[in-house]
Amino acid sequence: MQRMTALFSAALLSLGLAATAQAQQDSAANAEQPQATASAQDFSDQQLQQFADASQEIAVISQEYTQQLQAAEDEQAQQAVRKEANDEMVKAVQNSGLEVDTFNAIGQAIQQDPELMQRVQEMAQS
Repeated sequence: MQRMTALFSAALLSLGLAATAQAQQDSAANAEQPQATASAQDFSDQQLQQFADASQEIAVISQEYTQQLQAAEDEQAQQAVRKEANDEMVKAVQNSGLEVDTFNAIGQAIQQDPELMQRVQEMAQS
């Protein structure tokens, strides 16, 4: 269980970079929309399964690109690696069937709701 919590934490931290990039792209479109706080009731089992699947993929991507980032020779190379990693993480989320905003909302909800975290961990293990 501790491994799964670490997996989700790594995925959320990694996607935080992708979400930041996505948020910058979407900031003009969302400037007038208030942010809603999500609760466990807002997410279907299918969305939670998609989150679990995407989190596992993001954790793998994060590991791969962390090695590349450490090997980067200068700031410009590091930025290129970060952008490529962010793009791959966004693709992983979208390929799972979720929008990045939904993925992030689920991530925030599981951090605040231990029961929801347990449900998602069980889905990831099956």
